[in-house]
Amino acid sequence: MIIVSTDGSCLRNPGGAIGWAWVNHQGPKASGGATTGTNQIAELRAVLEAVRAHPGPEPLVIESDSQYAIRCASQWLPGWRRNGWRTSAGAPVKNLDLIQQLARTIDERTGPVRFRWVRGHVGDAFNELADELAGLAARAAVAPAAAS
Repeated sequence: MIIVSTDGSCLRNPGGAIGWAWVNHQGPKASGGATTGTNQIAELRAVLEAVRAHPGPEPLVIESDSQYAIRCASQWLPGWRRNGWRTSAGAPVKNLDLIQQLARTIDERTGPVRFRWVRGHVGDAFNELADELAGLAARAAVAPAAAS
């Protein structure tokens, strides 16, 4: 089983620079950022990149402190698909492009993907590292704009 912790960061929500990160509990990790976004986009991107980086048949467990990202990927996704990518209230799904990318990536993975919520900022080493990397990535995404 592969266990990966994810986190997202947004320096000014909404519209500020974002960062995302994932940390495999066995060693590898990755992060990235963008000059603008929301905290929810950053959290979804972290989950998407973690699943993309771990193809194969082994069971994958994604740990996240974002209930939104976990619910999007596991609880709400089947209903949104059935409803033509509309919420139960009939509104368009927010962050649809990311949600659809995540759905395809999970579908294409040969092994199962499960999600587990972890409380953030309480000393979980992997969650703390993902948080630190996401924050660094968000700040790095601002740096090029500040230099202009």
